[in-house]
Amino acid sequence: MAFSTPAAFTTRPDLTGTFGMAASTHWTATGVAQSVLERGGNAFDAAVAAAFTLHVVEPHLNGPGGDLTAIIRPAGAPPRVLVGQGPAPAAASVAHFRSEGLDLVPGAGALAAAVPGAVDAWLLLLRDHGTWEPADALAYAIGYAREGHPVLRNVVTTIEGVSALFRDHWPTSAERWMPGGRIPRPGEIVTNPEYAAVLEEVATHAAAVAGTRVARIDAARVRWREILGRAAEELARTPHRHSDGRDHAGVLSRADVEAFSASWEHPTTATFRGRTIAKTGPWGQGPVLLQALKILEGFDDDRLDPSTELGAHTILEALGLAFADREAWYGEQLSSDDLAYMLSDAYAAERRALIGDRAALAPRPGRLPGRPAPTIRPLHRDAAELAAGVGEPTVPGARPSESGLETDARGVARGDTCHVDVVDRWGNIISATPSGGWLQSSPALPGLGFCLGTRLQMTWLDETSPSALRPGARPRTTLTPTLVLEGDEPVMALGSPGGDQQDQWQLLFLLRVLVGGWSPQQAIDAPAFHTTAFPGSFWPRTGTPGGAVVEDRLGDDVIAGLERRGHAVTRAGAWALGRLSAVTRDPRTGLLGAAANPRGAQGYAVGR
Repeated sequence: MAFSTPAAFTTRPDLTGTFGMAASTHWTATGVAQSVLERGGNAFDAAVAAAFTLHVVEPHLNGPGGDLTAIIRPAGAPPRVLVGQGPAPAAASVAHFRSEGLDLVPGAGALAAAVPGAVDAWLLLLRDHGTWEPADALAYAIGYAREGHPVLRNVVTTIEGVSALFRDHWPTSAERWMPGGRIPRPGEIVTNPEYAAVLEEVATHAAAVAGTRVARIDAARVRWREILGRAAEELARTPHRHSDGRDHAGVLSRADVEAFSASWEHPTTATFRGRTIAKTGPWGQGPVLLQALKILEGFDDDRLDPSTELGAHTILEALGLAFADREAWYGEQLSSDDLAYMLSDAYAAERRALIGDRAALAPRPGRLPGRPAPTIRPLHRDAAELAAGVGEPTVPGARPSESGLETDARGVARGDTCHVDVVDRWGNIISATPSGGWLQSSPALPGLGFCLGTRLQMTWLDETSPSALRPGARPRTTLTPTLVLEGDEPVMALGSPGGDQQDQWQLLFLLRVLVGGWSPQQAIDAPAFHTTAFPGSFWPRTGTPGGAVVEDRLGDDVIAGLERRGHAVTRAGAWALGRLSAVTRDPRTGLLGAAANPRGAQGYAVGR
């Protein structure tokens, strides 16, 4: 049976050119990235400038108090993983959280804050692989924060959803996002002078340092940590409302912030259909995509087609097996030998054999040699979670709104994530996924114009779990950019917002492009789906036995077939799932390409 034919028309063209390409989750950030390329900057300069702009124009999806992971491939050099995921604070222990009467790390509030890693990581990228000075790279974000930008409808929806929380419990957030008690209107020009002043201070301090560009960037990193550390400690000492409905003080200290430094790692890789797929290590969920690809590679093409009943069922089951392994084994402490075993052909064949004609109704983790049998927390189904296609929730009980952001009547809202991809004419390429520090994550830091992230909600308050809360250890993040190579040459960088769905939606994209021969834009536009048949990464950590969330465009016949096979299907709407963007590069011709997600009318790709 042949792979399905893509739709005759796409929502947007597949962009092609030879100069440079950028794609992101917001048109302004994409435009900034392309502007940097036009001014002679490379892909890494462009990504940094775009990222700081995303802090300003998508504050409901990421912020300076959040985190990031990125995969880069500098021209002529091996791929590298940029680690901007900060660790748990020194005082963040299971015992302390239990003493606060908690069974789970809250989804909102400073008690869930890991050490912010995003800004230091962006500056490290600029130092090691960029060419621009800090003041130049920050100028775009400073301009939009100081002079203003049209506020997104989804930002307004987020503020509306948490307005009662801000008024009653988080006064610094009310002052920042509801000045004078008024919620801004969609399209209204809004500013963030506090964040502009922070960036101006960092840039001015760096510019005054004599010597090399490296010295100036390192000075900027130090000043950033000093500014953030003071404010973070002040907030942490003040009890405030968390998502469990009670008041707690945070534990993040100035010493935690000032001790953190972003870093570089080698990627984890696996081959699929002659390409090498590069991801983060098991401190992120990246190997989930690699495991799923290894499982699926042993099937004929007709079982890899996401547009058919058989293909969708097979893909959902492969993802369920990979995510069961994530829950049972992934964490910073997983050994390289164990990970290599999980990515081996033999292990993939063993897992592949478990896929039958019907949906598995319980997670099925695999066994590792010499290790005791794994355990996974039982699935706790929350019906409100079933339509959670938007991504990374900070609080539960929300339903999708028309704007695409989830809110509920209790004054809580979900966050999500950003993504940016850039490739330049010299062959530099980057896929980066910044997130966390959403405006609804925790109270705004006094005088800084942003808040702390809540990445610790991805840890368990269980010492025996591989992803247990541990002081000084990175929480297992869902941020998972992807780089595809042919031999040593990069051919594609891609990624998506979406929490647990990020690798799932990327898997559909890769199957359609690498197996089906679809173009990137065709693959992005195509109907998406994902499984919820495992404990979610975000508070309250729910899942659904056999759960599958699908776009209606998958088709009534396919959806009915999945239901007959035992999948608990939830229809999410026609254009509700998937937030991908991608850039491409043909090393033989030098032709570059880009594509971006049309859902929500926010992501854009540009290039020439």
